[in-house]
Amino acid sequence: MATLNEYEMNLVLNAQTKDPAYLLGMHQLAQDKVVVRAFEPHAEKIFLKSDQFEEEIELELVHGDGLFEKVFQTKEFFDYKLKYRGYHGGEWERRDPYSFIPYLSDYDLYLFSEGNHHRVYEKMGAHIVTHQGVEGTVFTVWAPEAERVSVIGNFNSWDGRVHQMRLLGHSGVWEIFIPSIGEGEVYRFEILTKEGYTLIKSDPYAFYSELRPANASIVYDYNGKYEWEDDKWMEKRAKTSWLERPMSVYEVNLGSWARVPEEENRFLSYRELADKLVEYVKKHNYTHVELMPVAEHPLDESWGYQVTGYFAVTSRFGKPEDLMYLIDQFHKNDIGVILDWVPGHFPKDAHGLGRFDGSAVYEHLDPRLGEHQDWGTYIFNYGRNEVKNFLISNALYWLDKFHIDGLRVDAVASMIYLDYSREGDQWVPNKYGGRENLEAIEFLQYFNSISHEYYPGILTIAEESTAFEGVSRPTYLGGLGFSMKWNMGWMNDALEYIEKDPIYRKYHHNNLTFPLVYAFNENFMLVLSHDEVVHGKGSMINKMPGDYWQKFANLRAFYAYMYAHPGKNLTFMGGEFGQWKEWNATQSLDWNLLDFEAHQKLLDFMTDLNGIYQEQEALWEIDFNYDGFEWIDCHDADNSILSFMRKAKNPDEFIIAVFNFTPIERNNYRIGVPREGYYEEILNSNAGKYWGSNSGNMGGAWSEAHPWQNRGYSINITLPPLSGLYFKYKR
Repeated sequence: MATLNEYEMNLVLNAQTKDPAYLLGMHQLAQDKVVVRAFEPHAEKIFLKSDQFEEEIELELVHGDGLFEKVFQTKEFFDYKLKYRGYHGGEWERRDPYSFIPYLSDYDLYLFSEGNHHRVYEKMGAHIVTHQGVEGTVFTVWAPEAERVSVIGNFNSWDGRVHQMRLLGHSGVWEIFIPSIGEGEVYRFEILTKEGYTLIKSDPYAFYSELRPANASIVYDYNGKYEWEDDKWMEKRAKTSWLERPMSVYEVNLGSWARVPEEENRFLSYRELADKLVEYVKKHNYTHVELMPVAEHPLDESWGYQVTGYFAVTSRFGKPEDLMYLIDQFHKNDIGVILDWVPGHFPKDAHGLGRFDGSAVYEHLDPRLGEHQDWGTYIFNYGRNEVKNFLISNALYWLDKFHIDGLRVDAVASMIYLDYSREGDQWVPNKYGGRENLEAIEFLQYFNSISHEYYPGILTIAEESTAFEGVSRPTYLGGLGFSMKWNMGWMNDALEYIEKDPIYRKYHHNNLTFPLVYAFNENFMLVLSHDEVVHGKGSMINKMPGDYWQKFANLRAFYAYMYAHPGKNLTFMGGEFGQWKEWNATQSLDWNLLDFEAHQKLLDFMTDLNGIYQEQEALWEIDFNYDGFEWIDCHDADNSILSFMRKAKNPDEFIIAVFNFTPIERNNYRIGVPREGYYEEILNSNAGKYWGSNSGNMGGAWSEAHPWQNRGYSINITLPPLSGLYFKYKR
């Protein structure tokens, strides 16, 4: 006779229990009796093995759907294993999952519910552990509104009745330890909702996933997989103030930088990229790379911005340790690595975070708060501690386990404004009646403060497209706390200017002068990112007006202007050699263009520009206040000429930058300078070696005691057509 009543049996048989360990496993029946219960619908017989008994003891079948039990005359609990015999003769043996106490501590659960378990990724998800002396995998998942959660996989024939998880108190966290489950096992969570629907979900905390289009999670232990060799870089990074260092960032999409067309257009692996990409970035004098998102995502065309596996390195290019190797190689070559991070929204894919347990767990239920209409995605509920904990720990995970040097946070404007891209009746004001998302702002401040506290020397960079005040102001002064902010205003104005036919540029001169009105309101990074070379906007070279020669001359002059302008620099792959086509995430860049002189010499120019930029302190040491910049002449709109001075902390270190944005050579053009001496022409974008017309100033110009433009001295120079010139003062 069964020791469970009919109601209790039905809870187990119908997989509707929130605490299967209360019914299954070993339990005290009376002072001198214990019962062992097991549920395995795929077993015809179950035998118990223990050191307490010389022979295997067969459990009694108490329900035909697979419920077994055996009563033992003993006062003490004992260790045991179960041996299962299937209907078709197969046998398997394992420890009873319901004979173990919970793995997560009450303190873990407390910190998680409080939002302060900063390394919760070491506890949530799937972890290979030794628990009560037994090796196996502990699975944990947060699903607070679920009626039942199970782990499913090949190990239980994807049957949610077999490994039902237990709900830990009121935490909303479900857990089960399954002995003998090791690395490489594919799994998902099966969730029964309050409405009676069954959902199949991937693990939000999984470290590795199947290659798309498959999307199940994989048990994976990254510990001990890779031995880092970047100690020198990490020590230097912690002591470096990047705001006072050169930063020339090369933005890369790993899936389309280069492919292997002769092998079905396959991706390069992380290891192959470590050979090719690192060498390329080093050779062409970039200081950093920025990787577009490498967290797992189902659709290549999303470019990685619709994330379904926030802790899972995308399997497109290899395993987590392979990405570690790639980053390590960058560091060993003195190149920093910035990673795109997407805490602003997530997709609605059925296996992802959306409506995770049938309710709005990670997102808001109200679509006015919880959905991006433009992108068809959900918005995180930043006011929920467990959600905030998920995102904060995710940021720290990339910084910790992958030695990432900076996080570029995507779509910050969409996070901090409740009315972002919404009409008047499509958003809900905050408690003060305003449009600011107070919870998102608090989350970003917390993210920035905790990230910099744990990892001195890292960078956080905001893609924020509005005039929101204090994005890069410290949190203790009321700011968001980012290290830097993308200068979207400069990008829009500068591109609008350079795309004009030179004959009309004089009417748009303020496009280049106006950004200096606000240039020091934030710590700005100038960006020509992937967003500017897609969706019909044209590639960088194709944005340029004029004939073939003029297009290249325009682009070289524009890059020279960008690098001289206050702020750090970011350019997107392909722009450095004049990719003609818009960026296509499904294809390699057109590297064959380097067989043509104009493209190769543009790349040579960018290599030298990056090198000169790094060598000249005046171009980067004081980027974020007026002490590092001074106009010489911003009024020569009729000739479309700009001139200004960039200054280092050492008053003897300064650069005179002059730009001619017309195809007309200007001879005997006088520029006021502050000191007597020689002004060496260290960069001429029109030099013959860059495919220019090779006019210039024969290496430089001596100052004359001819006061000009409110300065005591001046130089008389030639301005080549469509050119940028840098002159370095020599005493």
